[in-house]
Amino acid sequence: MVTETGERAGRTFFGQPPVLANLFGVELWERFSFYGMQGILLIYLYYSASQGGLGIDEGTATSIVGAYGGLVYLSTIVGGWLADRLLGAERTLFYAAVVVMGGHIALALIPGMAGVAVGLVLIGFGSGGVKANATSLVGTLYAVDDERRDAGFSLFYLGINLGALAGPLLTGLLQKNVGFHYGFGLAAVGMALGLIQYSFGRRRLTGAAREVPDPIPAAALRRVAIGVAVAVLVIAVVLATGLLPASRYATAVVVLSAVAAVIYFAVILRSERVTEIERRRVFAFIPLFIASAAFWSLYQQQFTVVTIYSDQRLDRTIFGWEMPVSFVQSINPVMIIVLSGVFAALWTKLGSRQPSTPVKFSLGLAVMGVAFLLFLPMAGGGPNSAPLLGLSGVLLVFTIAELLLSPVGLSLATKLAPEAFRTQMVALFFLSIALGTAMSGVLAKFYSADHETAYFGVIGAVALALAAVLALAVVPIRRLMSGVH
Repeated sequence: MVTETGERAGRTFFGQPPVLANLFGVELWERFSFYGMQGILLIYLYYSASQGGLGIDEGTATSIVGAYGGLVYLSTIVGGWLADRLLGAERTLFYAAVVVMGGHIALALIPGMAGVAVGLVLIGFGSGGVKANATSLVGTLYAVDDERRDAGFSLFYLGINLGALAGPLLTGLLQKNVGFHYGFGLAAVGMALGLIQYSFGRRRLTGAAREVPDPIPAAALRRVAIGVAVAVLVIAVVLATGLLPASRYATAVVVLSAVAAVIYFAVILRSERVTEIERRRVFAFIPLFIASAAFWSLYQQQFTVVTIYSDQRLDRTIFGWEMPVSFVQSINPVMIIVLSGVFAALWTKLGSRQPSTPVKFSLGLAVMGVAFLLFLPMAGGGPNSAPLLGLSGVLLVFTIAELLLSPVGLSLATKLAPEAFRTQMVALFFLSIALGTAMSGVLAKFYSADHETAYFGVIGAVALALAAVLALAVVPIRRLMSGVH
């Protein structure tokens, strides 16, 4: 566990270990760039050339966005492996942030689909490295039985959402007034600021943050390098020859994520370095992994279906001024900022009396299903007929669901992780988000203004049914968790 003199002397970051402030800051700026870019990405893809976009078919555009989002979380496996086997979490975090900045620069400076391809690949892989390791580093700040853990992750989540709030607002203004590439450029500037502030504080992360838990032998590293080179070559050929059309990118990432999850669970469960108690805890994680994937397949539709809905169905006029589409992406972070402190205080006050993690997961999935059902009263209207207040109410329910599941899920991954797979267990949680995010791109193909009632109704009902099944499984899951609350 990372310790710091400041904490022993009484200095804390809102009652948390003081080094959390540094991780809070780098995530804030990384999320500023990430959500700032993502707030205008989908409309950049399907807007016509006269509007500054690329004029891609809407269904293909949502597939690209879903695949990219899945890639971000899928690449956390790579980030986790680099941290556990080669570089350590702290160094992996720093280098990954540099790659993210390069991706935003590519989007800003390279025109057309070439810029999209280079930019999204770099941002996808870089963001995966940042996400897996920033979260893992937060986990090292606490003992397993430290009651501050969930509150600390909620505070860390607040930093994420401060960046997510500001990013779409500023990039959206630039996109509307001077063009998409200026918005992408601002995202690059944000990531640069994050790197600068992190560089000044890197030395504060010591101990487990810089350890390589399971160093890879040189011979094995050569084999891995050859395998990676072959995989990159195969993917490049498939994409360049059109064997996998862009309209199926999201489906491909769903399949890849599912296969990777099965392999990952098998590797961890069969490892001789995992104790019997740790193995039971990994088994407990399987139904929660499935619930998480289902949750994110709905939640991540903020960047597919909800973006299209905001562009085409939402009345965005406020006192005669039409706000940019991307501004809608900042509604959720505002609510997170307001409510994350409430949830953190609630979990802190309840302490050992708070609901168990499986119960929180079940509640989060159920609330997410309710959020989709709340679209039904607004269904069937014409263009720009949905009230902004109505969509804001739906996104409030999105937020409550998110706070029940997401920061708790990050915390759970660190609590259930076998010692030999500390960072990679966090990557496995992000793999559930990869699966769900890619599914959000697949599901978005079925959305249309003519079939809104069926779309929102069916998805909401299925989510509620899955939440009920998980609630019935709470007791056996808790037994497998072997004392972890």
